[in-house]
Amino acid sequence: MGILLAVTAMFSWGLGDFLIEKSARKFGDWIALFYITAFGAIVLFPFVYADIGAAFTSHASILWIASMIMLLAALFDFEALRIGKISVVEPIFAFEVPVAGFFAAVLIGERLAPMQIFFIAILVVGIFLVSTRSFSHFKNLHLERGTGYAIIAMVGMGLSSFLFGLGARETSPLMINWASDLFIAVISIFYLSLSGKLSEITQDFRTNKRLILNVGFFDNLAWIAFSYAMLYIPIAIAVGVSEGYIAFAGGLGLLFNKEKLKTHQWVGFCLSAAAIIALAAVTDR
Repeated sequence: MGILLAVTAMFSWGLGDFLIEKSARKFGDWIALFYITAFGAIVLFPFVYADIGAAFTSHASILWIASMIMLLAALFDFEALRIGKISVVEPIFAFEVPVAGFFAAVLIGERLAPMQIFFIAILVVGIFLVSTRSFSHFKNLHLERGTGYAIIAMVGMGLSSFLFGLGARETSPLMINWASDLFIAVISIFYLSLSGKLSEITQDFRTNKRLILNVGFFDNLAWIAFSYAMLYIPIAIAVGVSEGYIAFAGGLGLLFNKEKLKTHQWVGFCLSAAAIIALAAVTDR
């Protein structure tokens, strides 16, 4: 069940990231972020309203810590996708997996079997290969636009993935997602109000309703499936499998740009698929 949920998150994030890139370039980071989180806060409210009081107790402080880290990571993520090349940015995101695994091991003592570690490593290599169109980009990586933002986003997303897993276990998967969506949506409204861009929210929604609803649906579905997955399997494995979205998102970019996959990208696809299947076989909880 945990692997199935992580795979659901993988495909949803693949579509979500592709749509986030379009949204961030069309609306800007803050408005795109508001649309996604407002969608989640509204849709999830009926499912969590009976337990909302628990979200404001000291025991649930993990909800708001995770939300703050998520906000910062998301802003760097959106900015990297907005100004950088997806072929440069997405491979960097592959290393979110070991970052999340590191936090899980150090902070809550989560341990993986040697075979699980091996297949996660294979998966990271596969994701990196399939999302890398050309290795020439990495010769001058420090000169590529969006690289610094992508690295910061990668570390932040690894930490927030760990915190989401912890929050899902201590409260509930729906509560951690609703709390983070509400927190980020409120902060976004506050920022847009101060910057005089509040009116753009309704204007953009009227002309781009389909894009906004699609990105809101797929990104929130991914986070919900991911949060539930971490109830059944170790955080590092849930992150590893769901990170296959990087390969999927890169493939969507190549598909819609009518470009052919190179040999090393096909190798990456095969490695990623094989590693996910192998992880499902060796993960029995």
